Amino acid sequence: QVQLVESGGGLVQAGGSLRLSCVTSGITGIIFSISSIGWYRQAPGKQRELVASISGGGGGSRTINYADSVKGRFTISRDNAKKTAYLQMNSLKPEDTAVYYCTIRGGWGQGTQVTVSS
Repeated sequence: QVQLVESGGGLVQAGGSLRLSCVTSGITGIIFSISSIGWYRQAPGKQRELVASISGGGGGSRTINYADSVKGRFTISRDNAKKTAYLQMNSLKPEDTAVYYCTIRGGWGQGTQVTVSS
């Protein structure tokens, strides 16, 4: 069973940046490399929403998608050798405040809190 651990959240002022990491275990490198990864977030009182996703496979054939609200500000990436995914978040806004989760093959991490002050 895959385990995921997110980190990198914290308190930042509007306009600042954070880089989230999602380290996985219990999954082989091959399975990790072919699997899609998603970053989701859930703000208080709101439903969990997809922020970004990246498909598996070779670098040239990967599909990356972003929520409209984060396009141009967030970048999703992955390091298959480290079985780790990342979410670089720039130009953060107060409305980005949420718990951020990563997911792969049906597994979820415990989340990391991101708080953006105005």
